[in-house]
Amino acid sequence: MPTRVLIPAVVMLVALVANGVRAQGTGGAAASDGLKPGDVLDQRTWQRAEGLLPLEILKHYEKNEYVNSIADWPANVYNWPEDFLAGSKQNAGRYTTGKLGEILESASGKQPAYIIGFPFPDIDPADPAAGVKILWNFYYRTYYFGNLRAESQLNMMSPGSLERRLDVDVRFMYYDGVPEQERVKNNPQNFLYQQLVEVMSPNDLQGTGSLSWRYRDPQKRDSSWAYVPALRRVRAVSPANRSDGFLGSDMSQDDGPFFDGKPEDFDWKLKGEVDTLRLVDPLNLQGKSANSWLPDGGWRADWPEMKFLGYMDSQWRGMSWAPIGAGLAKRRFYVIEATPRDKYYLYGKIELYLDKISFQGAWNRKFSWKGELLNTEQVMAWNPHTVIRPNGKKDWVQGSNQAFQCAENIKLERATVAGIKSSPTANFDGRLVFDPKVFDLDALSQHGK
Repeated sequence: MPTRVLIPAVVMLVALVANGVRAQGTGGAAASDGLKPGDVLDQRTWQRAEGLLPLEILKHYEKNEYVNSIADWPANVYNWPEDFLAGSKQNAGRYTTGKLGEILESASGKQPAYIIGFPFPDIDPADPAAGVKILWNFYYRTYYFGNLRAESQLNMMSPGSLERRLDVDVRFMYYDGVPEQERVKNNPQNFLYQQLVEVMSPNDLQGTGSLSWRYRDPQKRDSSWAYVPALRRVRAVSPANRSDGFLGSDMSQDDGPFFDGKPEDFDWKLKGEVDTLRLVDPLNLQGKSANSWLPDGGWRADWPEMKFLGYMDSQWRGMSWAPIGAGLAKRRFYVIEATPRDKYYLYGKIELYLDKISFQGAWNRKFSWKGELLNTEQVMAWNPHTVIRPNGKKDWVQGSNQAFQCAENIKLERATVAGIKSSPTANFDGRLVFDPKVFDLDALSQHGK
């Protein structure tokens, strides 16, 4: 097993927190039939999923490295937040895209001050801008669930064991896409969001921090800084480093909750549509989740005790990072492809699978500049649940009971997994209210100490 090299790279980890016709080049065969809810996909049944999964994922089931039950999630079943759905309907025809893929008002040609809901609820496959419009829909669904804080493990895995564990504290503050009452209206720098990451352990990395600002200005690239305790200074980092792994891991800042690159930094195209299986939270689809209202506002996800990753179960004999607590649900997906405009970007092509109804991501496949598959990110999805504040106001949350975000290094046969609480009392909190000063550059070194 190759030795991991630890490198000081500025990145962000998000851990909360997503076949009929084959899309050209997606790596699968024509879709198969026969799998139904309650069936188990494993080495006895894997051939029934040919064309329903990327080949590198299907191979795990062929070898019994992954084993998951088929869950029922019909295409017409989705819990729509009322304000999000209303905004999506009102947005039909309201927006277009500019030359870099930025969102503009159709009537004025100017950048909108605020958007809620899908900015592009109607996708025309013949539209040359369909790819970037699909991506924007994914982003605005993500933003809707508001500011978050996740105290999460970042686990670097070999096929048979956990090699190294980092505990990280991640904060996100969103300036667009959130419900109107949660919106930060004082935004002189025209931020889209800000993010702060602190490494809490192990001791040799404790205090390492990163800060990133994303701007709504399409021509203004992300600002990123790193604080390394050994140097006792804050250093600016190139936006191209967003594709680099986090401290020797296989997960990068641009992985985000599924993908988090700035849309305007890439050329996008829609490759096609496919039916595919995707990882889901079975309890969530049954309508089960628990959340606690926090004294200062916001919701905390209260997860049940369960062994949801392979290494957690001593009886498991498959991949250590296998999502053993997940289910698989068949959904219809768009497949979009990105080519970075920055030739120093680590990957030369990125292929994203996004649900045609909810625009949640499932598979993020990253290729070298020569077209070789290098890394596949695998994420879980949830159907949103409602919660009621003490004052009677209804909110919408993800409704999670577990999480799975896995960046698998295909060539080196290893993976990095996020979405595991760093302790039984760790926080996965959403719809928080942050003081913007938390994300000031001057505060980065203070957080890192």
